[in-house]
Amino acid sequence: MIDVLVVEDDFMVARIHTRFVEQTPGFHVVGTASTGKDAREAVQGLRPDLVLLDVHLPDISGLDLLRELRAARVPVGVIIITAATEAHSVRDALEGGAAHYIIKPFEYEDLAAQLRRFQERHEALNQARAAGQEDINKIFGYSARPLAEASLRLPKGLSTETATLIAASLEGGGEISASDCADTTGLSRVSVRRYLEYFVETGQAAVRLEYGRAGRPERKYRRS
Repeated sequence: MIDVLVVEDDFMVARIHTRFVEQTPGFHVVGTASTGKDAREAVQGLRPDLVLLDVHLPDISGLDLLRELRAARVPVGVIIITAATEAHSVRDALEGGAAHYIIKPFEYEDLAAQLRRFQERHEALNQARAAGQEDINKIFGYSARPLAEASLRLPKGLSTETATLIAASLEGGGEISASDCADTTGLSRVSVRRYLEYFVETGQAAVRLEYGRAGRPERKYRRS
């Protein structure tokens, strides 16, 4: 059983996250915290395997708390769950060793997919005595066919580095628009759209048209 600490300052949202975790096999919420101070104490006292961490806490940024945990070498996994879509927040989370970054609002399956991925890595780490390359691939979340693997021959004008950056935005399991992806990556919407459409053309992503009250429908992309 993987013990989870939910760090969220909105008690109703914390309750929803707790329910999502509890309905995922193999996971159990051992506590909740609404401030960075409470989160520090809970991590020390409860020793969770995983923290679901909001960025906007009343006394400290969740990203600063993540850096504190890593500086103290606390052996805990962290999944960032936040409404913050700024590119610098995503970069800080990645550089701080977060297992994933989920943008609110999201559906249960979006979180469940990342919990299952964390569970696979957690179990692989606990079971491996001497890790072979296959074990290491599993621990680091390597897929035999990652979304933007370098072996794919990208069309002229598309770069592997940018494709990998945009691919990361699709790995959360939810839907994103070109505008969402542009905000997250710091790239232009036109450039992002080219890569997303390439992923659709090659069968690596799916697209859905979302119709509003007026104007042209918005294209929503997700990992296929």
